[in-house]
Amino acid sequence: MTTVLSLGVLMSLASSVLAYTPLTDQRYTYPNLPYKVDTDPTGRGPQFGYNICNSTTQNQDSDCQTALLNSIDDWCTFGPATPSSSIQDVEAATVAWCTKPGRGTRVIPEGAITGVQVLKAPSYILFTANIRQELINIQTNDDGGELDPHGDDQRGNPLGGLVYSNAFPSNKGNNNTFQQVIEWHNFLGSDVICFKICDPSVSPSSQPYCNNLFDRTGCNFVAPAAYQDGVFEVCESENQDPVGVYTGADGKTSTYSQPPEPTVITSLPSVKTPSSSKCTPYNSASLYAAAASVTPTFSVTQDTISISGGTSTTSSATSTTSSGVTTKASSTTGGGSGSSTHSTSSTSTTSKSGAGPSFSAVPVAPIIAIAASVLATFGVVIVGL
Repeated sequence: MTTVLSLGVLMSLASSVLAYTPLTDQRYTYPNLPYKVDTDPTGRGPQFGYNICNSTTQNQDSDCQTALLNSIDDWCTFGPATPSSSIQDVEAATVAWCTKPGRGTRVIPEGAITGVQVLKAPSYILFTANIRQELINIQTNDDGGELDPHGDDQRGNPLGGLVYSNAFPSNKGNNNTFQQVIEWHNFLGSDVICFKICDPSVSPSSQPYCNNLFDRTGCNFVAPAAYQDGVFEVCESENQDPVGVYTGADGKTSTYSQPPEPTVITSLPSVKTPSSSKCTPYNSASLYAAAASVTPTFSVTQDTISISGGTSTTSSATSTTSSGVTTKASSTTGGGSGSSTHSTSSTSTTSKSGAGPSFSAVPVAPIIAIAASVLATFGVVIVGL
């Protein structure tokens, strides 16, 4: 027998089917973390990796999804688990890549990082890096995209990914105590990384600096900074304008409105780079010396990539770095949404004014689709869709 339900009844059932807690509402004291934050098998679940990361998970195949950002020599980014990946294709399953051993994660190989700037602002800390992205498994020509603790289903990208830091002023210099970062965004692609962590002690006032509504723009737009090759420094900084806010040629402040896909973004308004001061320079060789001893566990040949027993064929050329890491220059360009980590040319595009949008909206389409799929197995047909 076939049962017919109205859309209203479906929504009620969907709410009970997907009654998981949003990632930003979950709190864990480091290092007392669950093995996996997200174990729900529905929708995009369950979580790809794990959150308890230690010496037993410390290797170049680690699927740790807990990132720590503490200082210029001790920080992480999320990135793909397998070589030559497009960020858009693997965002839910990205894993932590860190600058030094000891975090239970993969270590960013020697020679990958070519410039770093850390900006300490009143409401956030911004880590930026120029990087040879193929050395952390990102497709050579991939424009990348955004990772954040939200997503359409509020489960985060990566799914279940956690972020901690001991660098905020509210931590009072205690390097052995790590605070959970609730609001953050991590853009990567086009050989650039930016990872902004908003101080949980000043949230929600810092939320406009870490919002996740401009995933198709890039680092230069959401996290304006120097992005210089060969420069490694830590600076004090003023707060940037809230993400998406810019000043037009007429001197008026507006908020950029990102067009929906598949509309191509051909230009972006110019945003102000916040002023910085009291910069301390560092030598890259001493900063990331520990990475020299790390050897990736994947190998690349002319036509084949071998990863933990799995094999896939490519048409990429290969090269070898000074650390013995074999890499490839893929002929495949980044696809998907076209999220670029570098912003495009400036315009004076005018959009709605005011503060950055909030995070409160949760799209119902994914919930309806999942619930409909589950109910269909019981012969339930939905009307009104």
